[in-house]
Amino acid sequence: MSDRPQEQRAALNIKINDEELKGSYANLVRIAHTREEFILDFINVVPPQGIVTARIVTSPGHVKRLIRTLAANLERYEQAHGIIEEAQDPTTGGIN
Repeated sequence: MSDRPQEQRAALNIKINDEELKGSYANLVRIAHTREEFILDFINVVPPQGIVTARIVTSPGHVKRLIRTLAANLERYEQAHGIIEEAQDPTTGGIN
């Protein structure tokens, strides 16, 4: 008997363009929501101002799955590399 679930996920072929491949830096995230969606603005703050480097709009169900996945990955990271101290708020003017 196989240990695999009866339903197997189809492989996804994911494409990424050159601009997205570079990535965007953010040291702050602002989150807003409506009944239907969450809006995550990733911001690069260099006091006295900041700039939104990426905006993600997604469903509440996906946000819940994202939080669970991030928590699991953070736990694995800390097991491998040690406990991470929470970053300071970049809007206070301190350099991290």
